[in-house]
Amino acid sequence: MTSTIEAAAQAVRDTGGELRAGGTDVMTRAAGTPVDLLGVPGLRGTEWRPDGSARIGALTPIADLLADARLTAAYPALAATAAAVATPQIRNIATVGGNLLQRNRCWYLRHPGFTCHQTGGDTCPARDGNDLYSAVLDQGPCIAPHPSSLAVALLTYAATADVHGRSALGVADLYGDGGDPTRDHLLDAGEILQAVVMPAPVPGERAAYRRATSREMAEWPLVEAAARLTLDGDTVTSAAVAVGGVARTPLLLPEVADALAGKPATEENLAAAADLATARFSPPPRNAYKVTLLRTTLIDTLTACLAPPAR
Repeated sequence: MTSTIEAAAQAVRDTGGELRAGGTDVMTRAAGTPVDLLGVPGLRGTEWRPDGSARIGALTPIADLLADARLTAAYPALAATAAAVATPQIRNIATVGGNLLQRNRCWYLRHPGFTCHQTGGDTCPARDGNDLYSAVLDQGPCIAPHPSSLAVALLTYAATADVHGRSALGVADLYGDGGDPTRDHLLDAGEILQAVVMPAPVPGERAAYRRATSREMAEWPLVEAAARLTLDGDTVTSAAVAVGGVARTPLLLPEVADALAGKPATEENLAAAADLATARFSPPPRNAYKVTLLRTTLIDTLTACLAPPAR
């Protein structure tokens, strides 16, 4: 166990091991000696800053987000997303940073009988194999969708990442454009996510998160969506929408936000905005269902934002 973040970064560079936070996934597939972060101080908990922003440590368990009443009130899209992740037992162990930087769930990556871009090969077996759960937006050679639900919510807040070893960057920049088939994120060895910084809360925002899964509990989403709206009467004054499960990276959908802003929040306008999102996808036949599923999930998410706030 390392006691400083500098020591952890050096251990990764020296050993080629993988950083371990909660360890809910890494222990099943880690190559080399895991580098434990649990002894590093300053990586857990939420710090509120004078400007109203919040710094959430990367080692903060997902369950702690839900237990913090101030945090859930300030960032309802993040809270709703966190509540849907995995099971209560896993949420007590899994961390914010671990969720953001986890490996994808592609069965070809995780099967010892196959090689792919991420295991030293030069092909993506899913492209010619079983792509039932693969991406429907082609961003590059690999078509494994990114698995981070928290990233979807954080994109809607334009949150930033505090990374040891480089300047702060937007959460979206952790993933880039998805064109590098060898990586699920773009942090190099020795670069460690220390925290996520949330902007000051927006008073009165409406937010929701929805996912579609093949079973009710403890399942990875086929598609997922998070949305934040502010309203003036029935008119949308601002919007932010992001989706997951459909691309190599979590996706912000500015076209949906632009289509909603300044218009009444009617069923017709919500459906038209969702249509703009699905227009960008060109899925193979076996997983074309994801496009229809995403449209329905987006409409459900946006509609949920319009429900009267709980008292």
